[in-house]
Order: sequence, then C-alpha cells, then structure tokens
Amino acid sequence: MNAIEITILSIILMIGLGYFLKRIDFLSENDIDPFNKIVMYILLPCMIFHAIYNSDLSLIPKLGSLPFVILISSFVTGIVSYVILKRLGLDDVKLWSVLVTVMIANTGFMGYPVNLGVYGQEGFLRAIFCDMATLCIFLFLSFVLMLKFGGTLRTAVKKIVFFPSLWAVILGLCLNLAGVPIGPVLDNTINYLGQGAIPIIMIALGLSIDFSALSRSKAMIAFTSIFKLAFFPFVAFVVATQLGLVDLQFKVSIIEAAMPSGMMSLLLAITYKLDYELTSDCILINTVISLITLPVILMMM
Repeated sequence: MNAIEITILSIILMIGLGYFLKRIDFLSENDIDPFNKIVMYILLPCMIFHAIYNSDLSLIPKLGSLPFVILISSFVTGIVSYVILKRLGLDDVKLWSVLVTVMIANTGFMGYPVNLGVYGQEGFLRAIFCDMATLCIFLFLSFVLMLKFGGTLRTAVKKIVFFPSLWAVILGLCLNLAGVPIGPVLDNTINYLGQGAIPIIMIALGLSIDFSALSRSKAMIAFTSIFKLAFFPFVAFVVATQLGLVDLQFKVSIIEAAMPSGMMSLLLAITYKLDYELTSDCILINTVISLITLPVILMMM
C-alpha cells in the first residue's frame, strides 16, 4: 500500500469506529460537543503551534499564494451557487443555510490529517496556510449574516479574536521568528497533545453520521455535494494553474479545496438562526461522500 491508501483507510477506520461506538451505545451524539471543544480549544491549537514553531519560516513567501486559491474558489463557488439557489426560489434562511456549506471547506479538521498523512509535515504546513483562507471566509460570512439576520458586531468580532487556532498561528510565528526557546518538556507536551487531535476528530465525525438525513434534505444534499466536492476543487485547479503553483503547493491547495463542508458552517447556522438541521444534513452527508471523492482526487494528484 502507498501513503495515500494507508491514510484514507486509516481515516475511514477511525470514522467507522466512531459510528460503531454510537451504534452499540458506548458513545452518543451528545459526546460530539465535548469532543469538538477539546479539539478546537486544546488539541488542534497545539498541533498547529507545534508545526509552525518547528518549521522553516523562510518558506513563507513561497506559500503566501496558497490562501488565495481557497479564497477565490470559495467566492466563485458561492456566487454561482447563490444565483442558482435564487432561481430555484429558496427563501433567504434556507438559501444561506446551504450557501455556508458550499463556501466553507473542512480545511482544518479533515484537511490537516489527510495532508499530514500523505505529505508529512511539509504538507501539513501548507494545509495550515490554506486553512487561514477558511478563517477569512468565516469572518466574511459572519459579517454578512450579521447584517442580514441580525446580531452584533461585537459578537462577530469576538468569535474571531478568540478563535484558538488563530492564536496558535500567531504565537507559533512570533516565537519561531524571535527564536524564543520553549524547552524540551513543553515542546514534547504540546506535541503529544497535538497528536491526539486527529483520532478524536475522526471518532467525532463517526458519531455525527446520520443516514436519515438523506431522506430529509436530499435535493440540497445533492446540490451541496456537487458544488462543494466537484465545482469548488475544479475552480481551485484553474486558479492554482493560473497562479503557476507546482509540486506540493499545487497538490495541497487542490486537496484542501476538495475537502467536504466545514463544521464552522454549522456554527454560523446556529449563531444566526438559520435552518441548522439542513446545514447539518448537508455537512454530514457530503463528508461521507468525500470518503469516496478524496481518494480519487489524491490518486489524480
């Protein structure tokens, strides 16, 4: 087996373990929230910090174009989707419930383990740069939804300012560039914590799988799956080619663009009182479908 097959099969097994544990009532959907909090506030920031702190930052100028691939692809996909959904006659609540799922890719929770497993630390570092674009898209959509559906500027800004992964990037960059030593004990502890992120993320994804969503929202699930898993990476391919990206930069940017809808879509849907059940259905099912599409794209890379 090659690295791609091993990585994808490992991810499928971990997600399958989560689903199996739910089926035998060892864990339940109620455990997803605490798992996600542990990952978002502790494990994932440790994983990001450790990668950036121990990286060769002379590569930054070379990697600066990566976020633009995701940004441009997201906005092109969002604009085309908006026009189509408007013509289909969806009301604003349902329209934006779907739109957030096609514009926000799971460049972190799924993008990190896939790129780390296939391309190692070099792939992981590039995935972090792609994920910075997702944070910008989340910020943009927060302001748009706040203006359209209500909410306060303070709440939107607070969500971004206190986003743990953002501070992991900032601290990692600052300490690395300043050459500040953190000591072997702290470095090792952060590394151990970071290594726990991937299995917990995958088990939580398994716990969230609910195939009854197919019958509830099949039309919009089909729409989001096509636009997020096919159209979005196609646009990324065009953009990356036009930017002249090659080798690992090109591969990681396309793979990150091919990720399913991100869980931050659901956070937006809940915060701004959209149809969060529809958003959740779209995220869960296109995540399952991505276990078929991602290996295909990885093989093509």
